[in-house]
Amino acid sequence: MLLVLTTCESAAVASKLAEALVEQRLAACVNAIDGIAATYRWQNQLEQGTETLLLIKTTVNRYADVEALILAMSSYELPEIIAVPVKQGLAAYLDWVADAVQTNTVKAEEA
Repeated sequence: MLLVLTTCESAAVASKLAEALVEQRLAACVNAIDGIAATYRWQNQLEQGTETLLLIKTTVNRYADVEALILAMSSYELPEIIAVPVKQGLAAYLDWVADAVQTNTVKAEEA
């Protein structure tokens, strides 16, 4: 399992990205934390602003697709995309994440 972190310029943008990630089975769950204060250096200038942080639960096998979708939907020139490996967790939760992002799972309405 991976925990992927990315930031969005607004809650609305974050909501659209989160929905797309889950709908496309790239993430089992996405949590949004709005109103994050950001201080950073960009193009040799000190910048400050607020963002929405997304915590994306996915698997190593789905990472490339998660990254591609973030890049496609982000309004940032250089979006933050950081993947943190999950070494331990509740086994049933980790199994749920793995099952939720499987690409070969048949939708209930198709069965």
